[in-house]
Amino acid sequence: MSAPSGRSGSPPGRSGEGAPPGRARRGPVRAVRAVPWRFDLPASLVVFLVALPLCVGVAVASGVPAELGLVTGIVGGLVVGALPGSSLQVSGPAAGLTVLVYEAVQEYGAGALGLLVLATGLLQLAMGALRLGRWFRAMSASVVHGMLAGIGLTLLFGQLYALADRRAPSTGPEKIAGLPALLRDAVTGAATPAAVALGVATLLVLAFWKYLPARVARTVPAPLAAVGLAAAVTASADLPVARIRVSGLLDVVRLPERDALGGLASTAGVGTVLAFTLIASAETLFSAAAVDRMHHGPRTDYDRELTAQGVGNTLCGLLGALPMTAVIVRSATNVQAGARTKASRVLHGLWLLLFTALLPGVLGLVPLTALAAVLVHAGAKLVPVRRIVGLCREHRGEAVVLAVTAVSIITTDLFEGVLIGIGLAVVKSAWQTSHLQIAVEELPPPEAPEPVAAAGGAAGPALTRAPLRVRLSGNATFLRLPRLLDALERLPADRPVELDWSGLRHLDHACTVALSTWAEQHRARSSAPLAVEPPLPTVA
Repeated sequence: MSAPSGRSGSPPGRSGEGAPPGRARRGPVRAVRAVPWRFDLPASLVVFLVALPLCVGVAVASGVPAELGLVTGIVGGLVVGALPGSSLQVSGPAAGLTVLVYEAVQEYGAGALGLLVLATGLLQLAMGALRLGRWFRAMSASVVHGMLAGIGLTLLFGQLYALADRRAPSTGPEKIAGLPALLRDAVTGAATPAAVALGVATLLVLAFWKYLPARVARTVPAPLAAVGLAAAVTASADLPVARIRVSGLLDVVRLPERDALGGLASTAGVGTVLAFTLIASAETLFSAAAVDRMHHGPRTDYDRELTAQGVGNTLCGLLGALPMTAVIVRSATNVQAGARTKASRVLHGLWLLLFTALLPGVLGLVPLTALAAVLVHAGAKLVPVRRIVGLCREHRGEAVVLAVTAVSIITTDLFEGVLIGIGLAVVKSAWQTSHLQIAVEELPPPEAPEPVAAAGGAAGPALTRAPLRVRLSGNATFLRLPRLLDALERLPADRPVELDWSGLRHLDHACTVALSTWAEQHRARSSAPLAVEPPLPTVA
């Protein structure tokens, strides 16, 4: 049974089965009425404005016609958006697969792209059936926020070039290094002045729209108002700025070609399919973990979401379109725009289809610099500034994980950056959970068994050297071996020693070997006794 897409309090079991015919026929009507349209409709328009340039940009960067990116976006909205899994996550062309898609198109040809994506979708369906999606829930909160910050900054830096009607460099470090020159060109007029002025004006509308009367600000979303005003100004003044160009979608749709099957049957072809599947699945479920932390609605069913992505990629493969993932930029925009149900993401796919297939002339009025300003604004909102400040004050270790994740995403890509962040979070957790307390205390000296004559003729007990007791508590792992061995090797050889490790919650093999070796060596070089309680396990 699919998860409910409306309010969490909706009564289950009213899909029509076993209900009277009249009630079954009224089911769709009730479902439509249950949608909070005053939230989902404006949110869908905002997501549409963010998705449009992303679809086009990913397709162009992948070396295929821009319309194929729009086809993937439409499938992600209308098909995947209606399936169970995540309620607010939005799917579209996979930006993380841009390089792989470009290389695959160059290697196998554009006709093989459909087969690659089709195979990816089928593998994702199998992974969903095997319930492998839940394993992606093991995500550190710092890694999630670092992912948001890294993606937001990457988007912001890249779209600043588009805002000035310039082509952005390909890598994150190159984008950052080129910002001073971009600023100089914008100030001196070397960049297109009309594009810069229009982009900055769009940013100002986006930033200050919320200060208008509440009735206006809530009725018309800021991105829609900003883009609409920019398009009106561009059309009325005939500004010399680049605009969106979209041709027919049916001209680029092609079924998978059998001739390309032979090339993909090689080891390299199978490796490409596996890479597509792993990266697309990981990006989708990493994004789901991030989106779930941004709202209080229904949580993502990871296995169903993986299955939904498999359905979407299978369909995209049959259409010869780009591979699909859930996109954190669109998803975060959807949440921040106030969406409540999956209706917003389905509607965003409908708007993509409507404007690209039926009203491409309307899109031709929209300047690219205005859409770049929308993406700059969306990227800035992804950076969790308050979270970063709070972590720096209270949990500096988590702040380091967040920063490393963000920087890694900027300098490499999303998939590698998140893996680096997860690796650092695992190392940090292992270090913190391997706390080992070492306490060395001096025990009272034991009395001699027989009295001896003391000075002045009086008899009294003879004193021997006081023994030392070493207490170990906590977790003894190989990470703490240097400190443990340093403490033990500093013990004097001429005094009795009692080693008490009964307080340890965990003693790994490396520490067991180290303690056994130290005990043997200490007994060999010391004349004083050594007691170990409880006895150490036998080391093979």
